[in-house]
Amino acid sequence: MQQKKIVVTRNIPREALALLKEHGNVYVWDSEDDVIPYETLVKEVKDAAALYTIIGDRIDKNLLDHAPYLEVISTMAVGYDNIDVAEARRRGIPVGHTPGILTETTADLTFALLMAAARRLVESADYLRQGQWKSWSPMLLTGQDIYGATLGIIGMGRIGESVARRATGFNMRILYHNRSRRLGAEETLGAIYCSMEELLQKSDFVVLLTPGSSETRYLMGEAEFKRMKSSAVFINVSRGSNVDEVALYNALRNGTIWAAGLDVFETEPVASDHPLLSLPNVVALPHIGSASIHTRIRMAVLAAKNLIAGLQKEPLPFEVK
Repeated sequence: MQQKKIVVTRNIPREALALLKEHGNVYVWDSEDDVIPYETLVKEVKDAAALYTIIGDRIDKNLLDHAPYLEVISTMAVGYDNIDVAEARRRGIPVGHTPGILTETTADLTFALLMAAARRLVESADYLRQGQWKSWSPMLLTGQDIYGATLGIIGMGRIGESVARRATGFNMRILYHNRSRRLGAEETLGAIYCSMEELLQKSDFVVLLTPGSSETRYLMGEAEFKRMKSSAVFINVSRGSNVDEVALYNALRNGTIWAAGLDVFETEPVASDHPLLSLPNVVALPHIGSASIHTRIRMAVLAAKNLIAGLQKEPLPFEVK
């Protein structure tokens, strides 16, 4: 019997690829860095039963129209805003994702980004390498204190709670805003629920951790940045579409807020001439929130298991609901 075709849109860890090859005829877009061209993906899914995708791929209605035999979609990510889930569901195609696995790794990166932006680590490293360090100076490259500061978390999900746990080690006051109260976080971490406006006004660090959706698009804009302290640091490890980047650029350039740490951008990969990358008070990273070796392998394997379950007409271990 002919094996079903599985399309994989990136060169994934060998542990996951080996699993897939046990269950189908695997086509792999064999690149670590380049996104599969949309036209190529349309061509390859025409006879595919399963699609293994990543966040850089556009899985829209048009693509699904060209995939009449598709039985399952699995993404190696928690977020799935690049997939038209409603259209997939209408066609009876389950969509799998990888929640939970990357929580602690992403929280590590979030706090590292917060610390790097607060203490001007990248700027200081560049200053040293460029031969600008001539002597010790009382106020040279001074930053913001983290210990004892107030942390505001917008979006208190798994990652938000993990960031809050790290903040307790720095004796930080923790504020949060969420669609619903997180009583467990309030009891165990001392987190304080408050309105978005109050959080922005009182926080020394504002960390954005909401999912990407039409509801959260430009959640942080000109009005929100104006509510923040002029000494505040803004951190985004959620989705780039959640932030009005023009408003953020103006806020940073004009001193409305003090600094920013960004792991995500509205358009990715971000262009090297993006205005935000020209600012010395921005620490910018290439969407590496979950990028530890251990975590990425686990994500790849779980995405493979979701896909295999779909091919076998079994419930996906982690299906987008």
